[in-house]
Amino acid sequence: MISKTRKKEIIEKFKDHLGDTGSVAVQIALLTERINYLTDHMKKHKKDFHSRRGLLTLVGRRRRLIDYLKERDAQSYQEVAKELKFKK
Repeated sequence: MISKTRKKEIIEKFKDHLGDTGSVAVQIALLTERINYLTDHMKKHKKDFHSRRGLLTLVGRRRRLIDYLKERDAQSYQEVAKELKFKK
């Protein structure tokens, strides 16, 4: 899981305004962190199918948020994609 300090760092990096904890960019960044953690977990525990299902759920949720951000705010999408280095 993500530690509280790491989560705060991510929120500070991607927030739009003071007190922002739930904007699309922040959500995408937090989901990416969780996806990276679960990906490493799956490399060690190949038969953990419950975690695999959770990982696929997170990937789908992030994909929908990315598509939404791309439609609504192309500039913000480019910044987030560049920072997180995910496929466009």
